[in-house]
Amino acid sequence: MDAKTTAWVSYLWWIGWIISLVTSNNTNPKPSLVVFHLRQSLGLLATSTALWILNMMLVFGFSGWYWIYACLTVVLVILWIIGLIAAVQGEEKPVPVLGPLFQQWFQFIK
Repeated sequence: MDAKTTAWVSYLWWIGWIISLVTSNNTNPKPSLVVFHLRQSLGLLATSTALWILNMMLVFGFSGWYWIYACLTVVLVILWIIGLIAAVQGEEKPVPVLGPLFQQWFQFIK
């Protein structure tokens, strides 16, 4: 796969992320576009997984949680779309607010 394809595949849930990681590990040198989007998509996946776990813990305890969860899920979907569009266009554009943090936190992906 070329770099753009590998980059956008990383946004296709955990399976796509793993496929992109394995594919990018087979290329030398690893394209910066792929590394950038692996970090962004891993951040979005980790955030959505943490939000889902939090939802499972709070769903029966806090009645207002449903609306907070729904709003945060919509925000994550919008961020996912922004990241996916950037990957399809071949741009290294971080998702708003969280993108720069994802680049710092996931520097172990090289």
